[in-house]
Amino acid sequence: MKALVFDGFGKPLRATEIPDPTCGADEVVLKVCRCGICGSDLHMTEDETFGLQGGEVIGHEFAGEVVETGRDVTTLKPGDLVAAAPIRGCGRCGPCRAGQPAWCENGMTLIGGGYGEYTALAHHQLRKMPQGLSLADGALAEPLAVALHGVMRSGMKPGDRVLVVGAGAIGLAVVYWARRLGAQAVVAADLARHQEERAGSLGATGFVQSGPDMATRVAEACGGAPDIVFECVGKVGLIDHCIELVRPRGTVCVLGLCTGTDRMDSFRAISKEVTIIMSVFFDMHEFRTSIEALDTGRFAPQGLVSDVVGLDAAPAAFEALRQRTTQCKVLIDPFG
Repeated sequence: MKALVFDGFGKPLRATEIPDPTCGADEVVLKVCRCGICGSDLHMTEDETFGLQGGEVIGHEFAGEVVETGRDVTTLKPGDLVAAAPIRGCGRCGPCRAGQPAWCENGMTLIGGGYGEYTALAHHQLRKMPQGLSLADGALAEPLAVALHGVMRSGMKPGDRVLVVGAGAIGLAVVYWARRLGAQAVVAADLARHQEERAGSLGATGFVQSGPDMATRVAEACGGAPDIVFECVGKVGLIDHCIELVRPRGTVCVLGLCTGTDRMDSFRAISKEVTIIMSVFFDMHEFRTSIEALDTGRFAPQGLVSDVVGLDAAPAAFEALRQRTTQCKVLIDPFG
């Protein structure tokens, strides 16, 4: 089969032929329909923290069609259309049975494989797409679930004023959920205005460009200092910046993936009694909710998608995303 292979740090992904995946007893083989390029994929290919050795096929935001099932799989059959959750637990412990494989007592694994025509994964990582929903949209379920988990972790209530720092795919997915779940003001903030129109289509009530007097401009856009600030960038110093922007006794919820050692003004944080919450992964209930959200309403999460590319064009698209561009969520179509 054809796939994109990671050869090493500082090298672009390479489109090549690799052996077809084999199917374990509790696994299925999936024909990949779409796979999203995630910011964490970019991090993985430039930071040794994530443990890539070379030779891997990454890509964890994908959906596809079941083409083969292992002997122990009874819940799925060839032809089923499914979205894949990349968090693999044992499937047997208490957290796994409760739909929380990220906290598997026997250790969880983050799986890739979406940057290829086919991949194999455990059947309990998959959820069927509801009838009538486009399989091509299923790749959005994973980033939507990450954002929904952050909103749930934040304790956001209907009527809250919300600021989302970072108008990338995860930040805009947070915008979508915050508006859908009843925030009265949902303001997106970014260094550039490239995503302002897209933010509005996903539910943002305002947009602020980062710069001087930002706290004043944010308060004006939100109708007061925000109750909750979501950090969705992952750069050193941004948690501290969010502490500056949130109201006294407000909440900063961190979804941005920062691999550097961060810093903050702890005196300012304690003086404001700010609550800082970290958010990572999601549970399978949130994953299912995110799949169902693809049934479009007034604000459609499909608006996150800015481009679709085939495997041959994907390495160049992947490298381009390392720079600030007008792109948001780029999907790979392995058969396109």
